[in-house]
Amino acid sequence: MSSDLIIDVSPSEVVIALLENKRLVELAREKSGAKFAVGDIYLARVKKIMPSLNAAFIDVGYEKDAFLHYLDMGPQFSTLNKFMKIASSRKNRISSLSKIHSEKDIDKEGKITDVLKAGQNILVQVAKEPISTKGPRLTSELSVAGRNLVLMPFSEKISISQKISSIEEKNRLKKLIQSIKPKKYGVIVRTVAEGKRVAELDQELRKLVAKFETIFQKLKKPIATPSLIIGELDRTSALLRDIYNPNFNSIIVNDTAVADEITEYLGTIDPEKKKIVKNYKGGQPIFDHFGVEKQIKASFGKTVSFKNGAYLIIEHTEAFHVIDVNSGNRSKAGVDQETNALEVNLAAADEIARQLRLRDMGGIIVIDFIDMHNTENRQKVYERMKESMGVDRTKHNILPLSKFCLMQITRQRVRPEEHIDTAEVCPSCKGTGKVTPTILFTDELSNKVKYIFKDLHKKSLTLKVHPYVAAYLTKGFRSIRRKWALKYMKRIQIESANSLGFLEYHFYDENLEEIIL
Repeated sequence: MSSDLIIDVSPSEVVIALLENKRLVELAREKSGAKFAVGDIYLARVKKIMPSLNAAFIDVGYEKDAFLHYLDMGPQFSTLNKFMKIASSRKNRISSLSKIHSEKDIDKEGKITDVLKAGQNILVQVAKEPISTKGPRLTSELSVAGRNLVLMPFSEKISISQKISSIEEKNRLKKLIQSIKPKKYGVIVRTVAEGKRVAELDQELRKLVAKFETIFQKLKKPIATPSLIIGELDRTSALLRDIYNPNFNSIIVNDTAVADEITEYLGTIDPEKKKIVKNYKGGQPIFDHFGVEKQIKASFGKTVSFKNGAYLIIEHTEAFHVIDVNSGNRSKAGVDQETNALEVNLAAADEIARQLRLRDMGGIIVIDFIDMHNTENRQKVYERMKESMGVDRTKHNILPLSKFCLMQITRQRVRPEEHIDTAEVCPSCKGTGKVTPTILFTDELSNKVKYIFKDLHKKSLTLKVHPYVAAYLTKGFRSIRRKWALKYMKRIQIESANSLGFLEYHFYDENLEEIIL
């Protein structure tokens, strides 16, 4: 299976599309200046204790207080608290976690009032990004993720990924990590570490330890509370860290600086593959050029077609998601209803697994498959769903189909679901059902070009329009674009975008910032 990563960088956000065999399977976006990513470690302050919930609300600098439950504090919380106090002391000369004596584990059945009080400073890590009206979800069981290993401070436990099937390889990795692991640190060995040599794992482990122990230097200086202590990688590098494999064909990005950052990061995990990073400089928007925009429009929304007229209806509620499988007008002569239902349901299982990854749907998902009376057929659909979701990195649990052909899936939710509204309000009529005379369209554009140059005094202009309109404005030697350029003696660029409506247009200045008229 070949994989491609297409990255669209704009002043307001970075959008990352993962394609497998040219098919869109994941879409992630990161707003410029976005805070509170999963994995970020903060020095925070306890705002309010809630004994009835056995939890506390924590101030991490977000507009809503973050939530920390007692069970998410981790058994080594007392040791973490001691570490924070030692590191914050100006007289402290300790610079290694291994020199700090461990405290007794907190009681699993204990109360949060026994270990926390309002106004107390603590170290916490973001476990879930802010979702809907809720603030971030926190944990005090800190970890620092790398490509092959996850470092767990204050623990001595070594865990091996369950996806590594070979008992011999598991034993090899466990002995290897035991021989290189420093004291007071636990390690989780990720699936991609399978077959890796000791030198590579040792180098990564040293980097992770060094990254965590920068806390000593940061806390020793006067620091405001709340403050970010250790930031997770940006979304692009974090995604690369988690999904990269040798089958990657290309990583294409439309920004030189981001392309250089990715090349540098790729050089640390697979130097021979640095050449697959390419900087896209075409005139057409990068998602239009590689067909991603069309796939986004076809894959989001309430109705999703997937095979021979069959389609899914996807509904979202506050409590859970509901997916209804429909055969549509699909029919085959000579095929009985049970066989037809099985074929549609098997294809639906593949598409549903893709949709869960693509939309990053989390929580409870209920799927209403087409009725099948044969128990063996229901088992086949269950096995297909498990197989299709085998590549999903997010923790999930799948229950077998009931006799009513209902399936329940729980999928971990750590960030807001990706939602794209594919139903567009007509940019020409603004929803009224009527448009201004199209014969006046070019006059409207001309007037706005004049206003931008004469009144706003812009140095150059980029106009994004539908491909048909772009062809009309640029056709011939004495094109409309050329007439504008000669009239105002300014640089005018016309760009086509498939995502725009027929008479929709957007103006951008020399800094590629949109001009709102």
